[in-house]
Amino acid sequence: MFIDELEIFVQAGDGGNGCVSFRREKYVEFGGPNGGDGGKGGDVIIRVKPEYNTLLPLRTQKHYRAGRGVNGKGSDMTGADGRTRILEVPRGTIIRDRDTGTIIGDLTAADDQVIVAHGGRGGKGNRHFATAANRAPRFAQSGEDGEELWLKLELKMMADVGLVGFPNAGKSTLIRKLSHARPKVAEYPFTTLKPSLGVVGVHGYKSYVVADIPGIIEGAHNGAGLGLRFLKHIERTALLLVMIDPGDPERDVRTTYEVLLNELNSFSERLRRKRYAVAFSKSDLIHDRGDEVAELAAELKAEQVPCFTVSSMNGEGMEELKYALYDMLTEIRTEEGAPAPVIEKEETAGPALDPLDEI
Repeated sequence: MFIDELEIFVQAGDGGNGCVSFRREKYVEFGGPNGGDGGKGGDVIIRVKPEYNTLLPLRTQKHYRAGRGVNGKGSDMTGADGRTRILEVPRGTIIRDRDTGTIIGDLTAADDQVIVAHGGRGGKGNRHFATAANRAPRFAQSGEDGEELWLKLELKMMADVGLVGFPNAGKSTLIRKLSHARPKVAEYPFTTLKPSLGVVGVHGYKSYVVADIPGIIEGAHNGAGLGLRFLKHIERTALLLVMIDPGDPERDVRTTYEVLLNELNSFSERLRRKRYAVAFSKSDLIHDRGDEVAELAAELKAEQVPCFTVSSMNGEGMEELKYALYDMLTEIRTEEGAPAPVIEKEETAGPALDPLDEI
């Protein structure tokens, strides 16, 4: 099951109380105070687990608490710190304060982590309060309360290329052809109900990640269909591939292109600024819109928008598309001063694992 939004309550541990104690030893006439400090309360930490691709492991529990600090003891013994509570989430998780909307953490790297609730400080024992005027203090400091708050977790998947198109535009079939990902494929609309990731290998040991989201329809940016929920998953991508099915019986080629572009531009400013390419899919099928495709392709080339004609069934144009996307990504990363999308892949005896296999 794919879960990309959750609300949870986290509570850090309270600090332990300081101890009131006095030294009692034979032949020691004035022992004095020796109460130890209380231990610090445990923190609640959220960290990335690269193997995860959904928030599902946190779904079964709403409240997460860290351990309380142990009270101090006599003989200057400090109490143990409370146990830290660690919650693991996928890469791309945004952590917000549910009530204020403030972003507490944005975990995008494999080793990212953030303390979302700090444990309370332990109280001081009475040995800290001895003075010349009060050599035998009979009081100690109480431990501080740990932080507690409701969090909203939102997952935005990490990928290099995002596939965008109407239902049945051929996105899932394309990602199956390019990678080892195996999203469900069928002839009815909205076959894809959750995002899928696929790793596309190029030049032997280099690769990039493609994200397939459920098909969007007109009005998706306002909540129509499944688009509003899943468009956010392509906000982090560096490049978009707009897929157009020339044989779509419900709309012509230009209408499809204009509606898709309008939905992307209307959803967020980040999508509006993204570079994109266009792929005319299902070239193996016969249709009477060849002139429309040629006209739109000429306009796109004049606007320096790369466009391709592909077929996931017979492989037409697939190699050209695969390497062209990698070259575009390399160019984008170079312009942004970021490294090219390269993943060193270890040699394995079996097929590569699908990053979105359900756990």
